[in-house]
Amino acid sequence: IQASFRAFAAILTDGSVVTWGDQTDGGDSSAVQHQLRNVQQIQASSEGFAAILTDGSVVTWGDQTDGGDSSAVQHQLRNVQ
Repeated sequence: IQASFRAFAAILTDGSVVTWGDQTDGGDSSAVQHQLRNVQQIQASSEGFAAILTDGSVVTWGDQTDGGDSSAVQHQLRNVQ
């Protein structure tokens, strides 16, 4: 389990993710839930989360100004360890 300022994210044994807490701090992952499969690791910032998938790609969610939006660098987020 990882925690942001006011939210939590847990990886389940099947590699999916459950989030809860303040929606703006990453407690609502519904926009990326379909991508949160085969999650290997989660890291948190104060208001966002980044998940590394087993294929080396990265999924982010939470406050856009605190790392929740990685769209500008998504093409670079490959083969992440």
